[in-house]
Amino acid sequence: MNPHVRRPQPLPADHPGTPAPRLLTLTIDGQVAQVREGTSLLKVLQSLGIDTPTLCWAENLTPVNVCRICVVELEGARTLVPSCSRAAEDGMVVHSDSPRVQAARRTVLELLASSVDTSTAPQMLAFMARYAADGQRFGPAQAPLAAGERDRALAGHHHLGDGQSAATVAQPVKIDNSLYVRDYAKCILCYKCVESCGIDAQASFAIAVAGRGFDARISTEHAVPLPESACVYCGTCVDACPTGALMFKSEHDLRQAGQWRPADQATTRTICPFCGVGCTLELTSQDNKIVRVTSPKDSPVSAGALCVKGRFGTVFVHGVAGEEGDEPSSTVP
Repeated sequence: MNPHVRRPQPLPADHPGTPAPRLLTLTIDGQVAQVREGTSLLKVLQSLGIDTPTLCWAENLTPVNVCRICVVELEGARTLVPSCSRAAEDGMVVHSDSPRVQAARRTVLELLASSVDTSTAPQMLAFMARYAADGQRFGPAQAPLAAGERDRALAGHHHLGDGQSAATVAQPVKIDNSLYVRDYAKCILCYKCVESCGIDAQASFAIAVAGRGFDARISTEHAVPLPESACVYCGTCVDACPTGALMFKSEHDLRQAGQWRPADQATTRTICPFCGVGCTLELTSQDNKIVRVTSPKDSPVSAGALCVKGRFGTVFVHGVAGEEGDEPSSTVP
């Protein structure tokens, strides 16, 4: 499929040409639910108040079925099914937290934790605690790769290791611009950054998945530095990342210095000052300086999306504050 061709969108539910939805009846964990045809199992689980873990799923992105942590057991099915993309069917009997489901989720989490740095992935750490997942189950981590080594990996040339330690994606942080860093030692390949940079949100197509198997990684075209890519620095990928693999450089620098203090931070909601669109900003500040900018998903204007000015341009206020020695920060990558 050509990624540059937009997927056909269904007619809205209230459109006069839309046929009346067919109602389906299914049973989940003993609860009988009636839902519209086409509803995903995950949506049904959420409507019933059943807490189902997800890592690669997001409300505004097309399900890609890669993390497999949202799997559920479907009576009559040979394998567990991903609830994020499996559509409900009439008469289904589903078990959302059976021993088989718990074992699968635990194994997925252990495999991920054995190969990536989870230190800035609180959601994943919470899931690991919930399912008693052991990140050291497969042995101590192998030594980190040299800078650029993973970018040059060729399909079929993956080294299996010594059999005594766990293969990892550990590698140096990519810092090639002044706005955000790419720490792919923390990347779980959830595809959220790729989907949000692509057809589901920004349509910049600056990044994609390169390689196969364990050598698969997020990459710019031909692995060029970010400033040489098609990136427009909207930061949508940073906002989508669940593990901190993509992070504001201001946050990264504070963490490296041991000065990142969430308990001392404040969040202020305001309107972006750069144009008349009126996007909503949520400014995270520490020590009276803006260290991160997001936009609430429930904003009727921005719906979580921002441009480079809204996401990274508000640091100009540091120069306006008039503090001695405070210089305006550049927003140029």
